[in-house]
Amino acid sequence: MLKTKTIHDIIIVSFDNVNRFNALIAEPVKEQMKSYFAKANSKLILNLEGIEFVDSTGFGVFLSIMKTANNNYGYFKICNISTEVMELFKLLQLHNVFEIYNTLEDCIKSFGSS
Repeated sequence: MLKTKTIHDIIIVSFDNVNRFNALIAEPVKEQMKSYFAKANSKLILNLEGIEFVDSTGFGVFLSIMKTANNNYGYFKICNISTEVMELFKLLQLHNVFEIYNTLEDCIKSFGSS
């Protein structure tokens, strides 16, 4: 469901063979992503490439992960949001809450040199 790779000290998480982030998969995704913040100062990028729909449970997971990141002095950023999903972010006024980047490369660069 999720695939993970690390570039420098940045954990990059993306969905594998999933195009909808909804209540059916929200809990395992949340638990797995929160586990990356067990270590303080973790840097995590969620690459939403290929995700065409996010329901309210999915947005709740994003907020929960951000809270966990903040509590552990970590960083949580999102990239590659489809036009449709970005409309939902804007509708919910969440585009101002999260650090969002158009591409994975821009998102990685936003951390500066490590």
